[in-house]
Parts: sequence; structure tokens; C-alpha cells
Amino acid sequence: MASMAQFCYILGPSNLKQKYSSFRFCFQNPIYRKNALSYINLTSHAKPSSVSSSIVCSAANKPSSSSEVSSTAKIRSEVLSPFRSVRMFFYLAFIASGSLGGLIALTQFIAALKNPARSPEVPEILTGLGIDIGAVSIFAFLYFRENSAKNAQLARLSREESLSNLKLRVDQNKIISVSSLRGIARLVICAAPASFIAEAFKYSEPFTENLLERGVLVVPFATDGNSPNFEFDESEDMKEITAKRKRLWQLTPVYVSEWSEWLDEQKKLAGVSPESPVYLSLRLDGRVRGSGVGYPPWNAFVAQLPPVKGLWSGLLDGMDGRVL
Repeated sequence: MASMAQFCYILGPSNLKQKYSSFRFCFQNPIYRKNALSYINLTSHAKPSSVSSSIVCSAANKPSSSSEVSSTAKIRSEVLSPFRSVRMFFYLAFIASGSLGGLIALTQFIAALKNPARSPEVPEILTGLGIDIGAVSIFAFLYFRENSAKNAQLARLSREESLSNLKLRVDQNKIISVSSLRGIARLVICAAPASFIAEAFKYSEPFTENLLERGVLVVPFATDGNSPNFEFDESEDMKEITAKRKRLWQLTPVYVSEWSEWLDEQKKLAGVSPESPVYLSLRLDGRVRGSGVGYPPWNAFVAQLPPVKGLWSGLLDGMDGRVL
């Protein structure tokens, strides 16, 4: 099928050269999305794997460019706030007009003080000068507030762009970027010591099937450099649920320095200590919808997120929660 061939550009043979834009358009269809989520699974379906799963990380020599605002972030900012530039232009125009009017009123006031014959005009001049100063103050406040919101939005979009460029390992032979899963999966990044991640793995067991129905895939990132021990029940009775649990926890981050740098920046902005275990939940469009300290709230994800397949698939894609 064409849909699977396009998806293989990311998870399949490297000699397929379909364009990423075609891939994104393909997964707007809920049927294709269902096939894609079913295709992203562990290679353990083809051959048995060991009881434990480890995070495969390697050092990165490329510095992160999160401090720079990319052109993509600027374009996305314009799309999200299309009238901001217009508002800021008019704010500047009103500031200039008010400043010019205030300058004229000030010169008239000085001239009236020097000429006693014009003293009756002083109250009127002062009224006009006060109006001009008030107008300049209000529009200057509105401009700087709009500019601050623009800078904050650009910084957030830039951080999201940096996150989208981070790499994930699907299996031993395939590495993809976070952006490759936009429109396909809702990633939950769990950054904590290996022992903490292992506990979060156990807590997620009762919600495995419901999380997969909502397109949730977990990215475990061990901040202490150790590998979390994921114990799977390989008995025949638990074969189906074990396969689903492996699929839920199949992604592993690569290039540990880039992941660490991005997570440290998020913790610093949120005022969280670098040693604290944190989680981040992403929307289908790849934007951060929620974060917190401690274990991921698996039950809250099940209650809040709509399924990615079924009657309401596609219609509820934007109901992932507000963007942080």
C-alpha cells in the first residue's frame, strides 16, 4: 500500500525516498494512522528479546542551537498570531502620533507661559498635553506587552523546534527524529533515574491498552546514565499484553548530550532542580501539553486524551489540552 511505503521512509528500508510532506499528509487519514501505530513495534515480534530493555545513548558532538530562533519558529509564530504584526504596527503609529502631538502641545505651553496674553489657553493646552501623554503611555504599554508575548512565543516555539530535532531509536537499525511522529503519536518523555523509570514502568501496566489506543508512546530517559530494567512477563498467557507493553515503551533516546541539554533548559525555565524526576507530555502536533515533577499521571492521560482511531478520530485531534 502507498501509505505503508510512505511510512517506510521513516521506519522502513533506507532506499525509499518519499518526501516528508507526503508522509504528513498521509497520516491525516485515521486509517493510515492506525496502520502506522500498528507498524511501530519492537523487533521482538520477529525474534525473542531479553527480559530487560536498555536506553541506547551516544555522545553528540553537535551543539544545540536552541538559543537561536529559527526561521521555522518565526513562520509558525506568524501563523499562530497572524494579526500581531498589524497590531504592533498600529501601536507604533499611535505612539508616534501621540508623541508628535505632545511635542506640539509642549511648545505651545512654553510659548503661553512666556506670553501673558495667552494665559487663558494654558488649561486647554495642558488638557491636550495630558491626553497625548496618556495615549503614548497606553499604546507603549500595549506594544511592549505584545512584544513580550511575541518573544515568549518565539522562545517556546524554538524550544519545541529543538525538541522535534532530537533523535529516537525505534529498533537496532532505525533512528528517527521526534518530528517524524507528529500526527501519529503522543509522546510522554519520562526523565529520571533508572530506578524511578522502572517504577513508572510498573505503574503504567494497568493502563497499557488504553494508552496505546490514545496513541501514547513513552520515551524513557535515564538521567543517571544507567539502564532501567524493564521486566516483561514472557509466559504464554501474557504474550499479548507483553507485546503491547513493549510497544508502549519501545522508543529509546539517542545522542544523550542533546537530550540532557534540552531537558536541563526546560527544568531551569520551570524553576525545577536538575536532579528532580520530571515528565513531559506532547500533543499529536508535537507541542508540549503538560509537564510535572514525579511519575507521569497515566490515569489522567487515559481520562483526558481522545482515542486516535474510531468514530471521532480526526475530529478530536486538537483536544489534547492547551499548550504550555
